[in-house]
Amino acid sequence: MGYGEVARAAGFPRYSRMVSAALGRSPEPLPWFRVVRSNRTLAFEVGSSSYREQAQLLKQEGVHFDGLKIIEPDSDDSLDRMLWGPQD
Repeated sequence: MGYGEVARAAGFPRYSRMVSAALGRSPEPLPWFRVVRSNRTLAFEVGSSSYREQAQLLKQEGVHFDGLKIIEPDSDDSLDRMLWGPQD
């Protein structure tokens, strides 16, 4: 899910830049690593420790990459389902 998509889902469609601040300031741990750019790339500098950490956490959850982009699975699962899990 991209930063803008998170902002829209929260009811604040013009506040995508605030999503990362909210993730970092939350008193509860949030799955920050599941939020990606709208073009489905990671927001950190390629090769940085933060980039490697986010990529590793996503891969541990079964997310696949094509180069630098997250790709959707071959099944009918959406990227949101892949990143956030099934909705209850």
